[in-house]
Amino acid sequence: MPHTPAQTTLTASLAVAACLATPAFSQTLTLEQARQHVTPFYDMLNQPASKDLKALSEQVLSPDWKSYSSETDFKGREAFVAQVTGFGKLIPDLKWDIKDVMVDGHRIIVRSEASGTPVGPFFGVQPTGKSFRIMTIDIHTIKDGKAVLAHHVEDWAGALRQLQAK
Repeated sequence: MPHTPAQTTLTASLAVAACLATPAFSQTLTLEQARQHVTPFYDMLNQPASKDLKALSEQVLSPDWKSYSSETDFKGREAFVAQVTGFGKLIPDLKWDIKDVMVDGHRIIVRSEASGTPVGPFFGVQPTGKSFRIMTIDIHTIKDGKAVLAHHVEDWAGALRQLQAK
């Protein structure tokens, strides 16, 4: 028996509501759960050259995880691990310090501070022994216990100003 347009709309609405009600979409994290999710991620960023980043990333990031640095530019998990590995070699004392964690449903917002002392050219600036300390903001989306997305902003221009200061 064919459905009326109203019945079809109602059926579709109920299907969407059922999908959104699944734990993957309606998960509301507590602040403690949020901290448990993001702490291993930031631990990966602390002195990364001394860690097995591939194994650590597989524990906290979904295989199809994407890290967005703009609305369209992103890196997947493997490219991110390669980038962090390079940063770890360039900045052996790299540290990412969590300053504040906020939760919005299944999204975790982190304000942190990155610091370190480059030992090689950093965005074209030769090493001088100077360190930088910058603010970063990340929004992590969690699904089924793992991060699936990250949107992030780091003040790399501020780091360059600090490294070039006389």
